[in-house]
Amino acid sequence: MTEFTPILALLGGGLIGLAALILLLLNGNIAGISGIVSSSIQSLRKGDFWRIVFVIGMMVGCFLSYFLFDYQPPQVPKSSELILIVAGLAVGLGTVIGSGCTSGHGVCGVGRLSIRSIVATIVFLSVGIATATLVGVL
Repeated sequence: MTEFTPILALLGGGLIGLAALILLLLNGNIAGISGIVSSSIQSLRKGDFWRIVFVIGMMVGCFLSYFLFDYQPPQVPKSSELILIVAGLAVGLGTVIGSGCTSGHGVCGVGRLSIRSIVATIVFLSVGIATATLVGVL
Protein backbone atom coordinates (compact mmCIF):
# COMPACT_ATOMS: atom_id res chain seq x y z
CA MET A 1 0.00 0.00 0.00
CA THR A 2 1.68 3.17 -1.16
CA GLU A 3 -0.93 5.86 -0.81
CA PHE A 4 -3.08 6.79 2.16
CA THR A 5 -6.71 7.54 1.41
CA PRO A 6 -8.18 9.07 4.56
CA ILE A 7 -11.65 9.61 3.10
CA LEU A 8 -12.04 5.97 2.08
CA ALA A 9 -10.55 4.85 5.41
CA LEU A 10 -13.04 7.03 7.30
CA LEU A 11 -15.90 5.77 5.15
CA GLY A 12 -14.88 2.13 5.65
CA GLY A 13 -14.42 2.54 9.40
CA GLY A 14 -17.78 4.28 9.67
CA LEU A 15 -19.50 1.47 7.76
CA ILE A 16 -17.89 -1.15 10.00
CA GLY A 17 -19.06 0.71 13.11
CA LEU A 18 -22.54 1.16 11.66
CA ALA A 19 -22.79 -2.54 10.80
CA ALA A 20 -21.72 -3.48 14.34
CA LEU A 21 -24.27 -1.08 15.83
CA ILE A 22 -27.10 -2.31 13.60
CA LEU A 23 -26.34 -5.95 14.45
CA LEU A 24 -26.32 -5.14 18.15
CA LEU A 25 -29.51 -3.07 18.09
CA LEU A 26 -31.57 -5.22 15.74
CA ASN A 27 -30.33 -8.69 16.59
CA GLY A 28 -28.77 -8.30 20.05
CA ASN A 29 -25.52 -9.88 18.85
CA ILE A 30 -21.96 -8.61 18.91
CA ALA A 31 -20.20 -8.37 15.54
CA GLY A 32 -17.10 -10.29 16.59
CA ILE A 33 -15.96 -11.75 13.27
CA SER A 34 -14.01 -14.70 14.67
CA GLY A 35 -16.99 -15.80 16.74
CA ILE A 36 -19.43 -15.33 13.88
CA VAL A 37 -17.28 -17.29 11.43
CA SER A 38 -16.46 -20.09 13.86
CA SER A 39 -20.11 -20.62 14.78
CA SER A 40 -21.48 -20.29 11.22
CA ILE A 41 -21.52 -24.02 10.54
CA GLN A 42 -23.26 -24.77 13.83
CA SER A 43 -25.86 -22.09 13.12
CA LEU A 44 -26.93 -23.90 9.94
CA ARG A 45 -28.03 -26.86 12.03
CA LYS A 46 -30.10 -24.57 14.26
CA GLY A 47 -31.71 -22.71 11.36
CA ASP A 48 -30.03 -19.48 12.51
CA PHE A 49 -28.86 -18.02 9.20
CA TRP A 50 -27.87 -14.48 10.17
CA ARG A 51 -24.22 -15.54 10.67
CA ILE A 52 -24.02 -16.96 7.15
CA VAL A 53 -25.61 -13.80 5.72
CA PHE A 54 -23.14 -11.65 7.69
CA VAL A 55 -20.13 -13.59 6.34
CA ILE A 56 -21.47 -13.46 2.78
CA GLY A 57 -22.00 -9.71 3.20
CA MET A 58 -18.34 -9.30 4.20
CA MET A 59 -17.23 -11.18 1.11
CA VAL A 60 -19.54 -9.15 -1.14
CA GLY A 61 -18.10 -5.98 0.39
CA CYS A 62 -14.58 -7.13 -0.50
CA PHE A 63 -15.58 -7.78 -4.10
CA LEU A 64 -17.39 -4.44 -4.34
CA SER A 65 -14.34 -2.55 -3.07
CA TYR A 66 -12.22 -4.38 -5.62
CA PHE A 67 -14.45 -3.39 -8.52
CA LEU A 68 -15.72 0.03 -7.42
CA PHE A 69 -12.47 1.47 -6.08
CA ASP A 70 -9.97 -0.42 -8.26
CA TYR A 71 -8.43 -1.95 -5.14
CA GLN A 72 -5.41 -4.09 -5.93
CA PRO A 73 -4.45 -6.57 -3.21
CA PRO A 74 -0.74 -6.74 -2.38
CA GLN A 75 1.30 -9.27 -4.32
CA VAL A 76 2.74 -12.04 -2.16
CA PRO A 77 6.02 -13.65 -3.22
CA LYS A 78 5.81 -17.44 -3.63
CA SER A 79 8.48 -17.89 -0.94
CA SER A 80 6.17 -16.24 1.62
CA GLU A 81 3.23 -18.65 1.28
CA LEU A 82 4.37 -20.96 4.11
CA ILE A 83 4.98 -17.95 6.36
CA LEU A 84 1.47 -16.68 5.60
CA ILE A 85 -0.06 -20.08 6.42
CA VAL A 86 1.81 -20.28 9.74
CA ALA A 87 0.89 -16.65 10.53
CA GLY A 88 -2.77 -17.34 9.76
CA LEU A 89 -2.78 -20.34 12.09
CA ALA A 90 -1.09 -18.24 14.79
CA VAL A 91 -3.76 -15.56 14.41
CA GLY A 92 -6.49 -18.20 14.65
CA LEU A 93 -4.92 -19.59 17.83
CA GLY A 94 -4.62 -16.07 19.21
CA THR A 95 -8.31 -15.39 18.65
CA VAL A 96 -9.20 -18.51 20.63
CA ILE A 97 -6.81 -17.65 23.47
CA GLY A 98 -7.80 -13.98 23.49
CA SER A 99 -11.55 -14.68 23.30
CA GLY A 100 -11.88 -12.76 20.05
CA CYS A 101 -9.95 -11.04 17.32
CA THR A 102 -8.35 -7.62 17.33
CA SER A 103 -11.19 -6.06 15.34
CA GLY A 104 -13.85 -7.56 17.58
CA HIS A 105 -12.19 -6.24 20.72
CA GLY A 106 -11.28 -2.90 19.12
CA VAL A 107 -14.58 -2.10 17.40
CA CYS A 108 -17.22 -3.90 19.44
CA GLY A 109 -15.58 -4.34 22.84
CA VAL A 110 -14.20 -0.83 23.20
CA GLY A 111 -17.49 0.55 21.92
CA ARG A 112 -19.30 -1.31 24.74
CA LEU A 113 -16.67 -0.10 27.25
CA SER A 114 -15.59 -3.68 28.02
CA ILE A 115 -12.53 -3.52 30.30
CA ARG A 116 -11.24 -6.84 28.89
CA SER A 117 -11.48 -5.48 25.34
CA ILE A 118 -9.89 -2.15 26.24
CA VAL A 119 -6.92 -3.93 27.85
CA ALA A 120 -6.69 -6.36 24.91
CA THR A 121 -6.73 -3.50 22.39
CA ILE A 122 -3.99 -1.65 24.27
CA VAL A 123 -1.88 -4.83 24.25
CA PHE A 124 -2.54 -5.44 20.52
CA LEU A 125 -1.59 -1.90 19.59
CA SER A 126 1.50 -1.85 21.82
CA VAL A 127 2.83 -5.12 20.42
CA GLY A 128 2.04 -3.98 16.87
CA ILE A 129 3.88 -0.68 17.34
CA ALA A 130 6.85 -2.45 18.95
CA THR A 131 6.98 -5.04 16.15
CA ALA A 132 6.76 -2.41 13.41
CA THR A 133 9.48 -0.39 15.10
CA LEU A 134 11.78 -3.40 15.48
CA VAL A 135 11.21 -4.59 11.92
CA GLY A 136 11.86 -1.05 10.68
CA VAL A 137 15.16 -0.97 12.60
CA LEU A 138 16.29 -4.40 11.45
